[in-house]
Amino acid sequence: MRREAPAPRLGTGGGGGSPRRLPRSPGRAAPRPPSPSPGPASPRPALRGVLPPPGRPESCGPRGASGGGWRPEAAGLGDAAPAMAAPGPRQRGQSCPCPGLWTGLPVLRWLPRYSLAWLQLDLIAGLTVGLTVVPQALAYAEVAGLPLQYGLYSSFMGCFVYCFLGTAKDVTLGPTAIMSLLVSSYAFHEPVYAILLAFLSGCIQLAMGLLHLGFLLDFISCPVIKGFTSAASITISFNQVKNILGLQGIPRQFFLQVYETLRRIGETRAGDAVLGLACLAALAGLRVMKSRLPRAAPAEPLAVRVSYLIVWTSATACNALVVLFAGLVAYSFQVMGSQPLTLTGSIPQGLPAFRLPRFSMAAPNGTVPFWSMVEDMGVGLAVVPLMGLLETVAIAKAFASQNDYRIDPNQELLAMGFANILGSFVSSYPVTGSFGRTAVNAQSGVCTPAGGLVTGTLVLLSLAYLTSLFYYIPRAALAAVIISAVVPMFDAGIFRTLWRVKRLDLVPLCVTFLLCFWEVQYGIVAGVLVSGILLLYSIARPPIKVSEGDALLVQPGSSLQFPAIEYLRDVVCSRALTAASPSRSIVLDCCHISSIDYTVVAGLAELQQELRKHSLSLAFCSLQDPVLQVLLSADLEGFQHFPSREEAERCGRVEPGGSGADPFASTSESSLLPAGLIQ
Repeated sequence: MRREAPAPRLGTGGGGGSPRRLPRSPGRAAPRPPSPSPGPASPRPALRGVLPPPGRPESCGPRGASGGGWRPEAAGLGDAAPAMAAPGPRQRGQSCPCPGLWTGLPVLRWLPRYSLAWLQLDLIAGLTVGLTVVPQALAYAEVAGLPLQYGLYSSFMGCFVYCFLGTAKDVTLGPTAIMSLLVSSYAFHEPVYAILLAFLSGCIQLAMGLLHLGFLLDFISCPVIKGFTSAASITISFNQVKNILGLQGIPRQFFLQVYETLRRIGETRAGDAVLGLACLAALAGLRVMKSRLPRAAPAEPLAVRVSYLIVWTSATACNALVVLFAGLVAYSFQVMGSQPLTLTGSIPQGLPAFRLPRFSMAAPNGTVPFWSMVEDMGVGLAVVPLMGLLETVAIAKAFASQNDYRIDPNQELLAMGFANILGSFVSSYPVTGSFGRTAVNAQSGVCTPAGGLVTGTLVLLSLAYLTSLFYYIPRAALAAVIISAVVPMFDAGIFRTLWRVKRLDLVPLCVTFLLCFWEVQYGIVAGVLVSGILLLYSIARPPIKVSEGDALLVQPGSSLQFPAIEYLRDVVCSRALTAASPSRSIVLDCCHISSIDYTVVAGLAELQQELRKHSLSLAFCSLQDPVLQVLLSADLEGFQHFPSREEAERCGRVEPGGSGADPFASTSESSLLPAGLIQ
């Protein structure tokens, strides 16, 4: 059997030595690269998809409109290698004495090039996000079932840690609606459990980052995520209806919550309902106004740009404005001696103590030890860190793609792990990336992760000096902030999209969506299991195309893994042995098979023996190199291989017993080697 010699390859030799050079024609000199033109370098493009503050250039860099914006090549964040960054003082003269430190601390990649222009934009973005995170932190603590101060305790450490370890300039870490809902399910409304959950989740995330296990997140499919977030949107929103209506003593289980709320709707407090609905309307109006706000060009008159600045700032900081307005209303009623609103109440003033999380908890009948607390949290120790990582990495990838830079997923795992571990030392519950605040950060024109330092500092100042003012914040206003934040998470179009694209994906979506109303952990675990079963089924039952002719051609439509070998044997035998005029040869086209294991090899050997009993032969064609090497190493009896399907079919048309050798005779190993390697 003839086999063509492979084309020459460029690159290193087989022994890992120096690269081989192509032979040069005699008498011809090697072409020299064209010399660069002496003209000025073209400016780099500015950030895409980032809405700058009014009156500022679109790029966030020291060169203003010339395009010196934040990019991985300039700031060194993301997967861009340090060698691609603009050479700093150390890079020009000498190599870094601690390359591991340079790689492990992304802050060292952009800090040497930090400029005053970046500082101005980071200050604006940090202040804007800070005005958003303070009211949201108070509201999300309510969702988690914890005292409100724990929302603020969870809002600053992640900002500081991510500034040093994060690889995405836009991402902000802190409490979110999804994570607060999970904490409510696994911490049992006990701060000690919530803080220990943050510590253990951080340890798991840190271990995953060190072991490069970020690929595990890929097994949580998009339908499962969409089902969970859509169900969480409904659950969290309805959980706040009781605060909008001013009802007390409503259970937290969703179905009981719906029943009790509808049964006691006649007890609604008019003041809370009016204020809550007014806050919802104001938030919706400000968000719509921001989405339709035309950008003011630098050439516009000063009055137009100032007006744009006022409207843009008001719409961006809408949560803070609504909470401030509601607090002033509540304070006015308090001064007048009547209070129709349900207030937040007193919040302890001052910063949390920096100490180890407690590994046991005092109970009325004794002490709950560490292992009992771990058993109580159960599957939450897997769900909470995985969902936190998934949310952060998904947000980071989305904004990195939008703003044209790259991230390092494993470095993100390390940042999340350290943020949760150190956060537990200041009484934080688990945190993750916030999509809403990250969007605000990007739209504010942030240039580096240093904007998180400003946000974290603002939270610390609020804890130190403003907690006494939080007493007058109505719960209805915080409920409106939460509902306004989580309603966009519900994706009604995903059901219609999956029905049109692939209806089978509706199964994990619906399973996750429905079971999350019962218990969040059951919904997520069930959705992942259903997605895994569908994935395994597609591996165990790959599409197989069979065409009959002079030779029976069998072509698996995807890779061949060990669960599929029995199915392949059944298909081949059923078609080869039951045909009206069975072909004497079967050709297995392996063009889609990239790897096989021992179970597949053993199954193919058994298939060969079974076909040989019926005077049939089996040959292979279009084998890729890794598969060919495995089959050669297995030393299959009568192994035959053709380089292409056409040659296999041509040889299959030769009548056995005619002139010449049997085209499907056993092929020696030397005949399968490239011609250039046979000496």
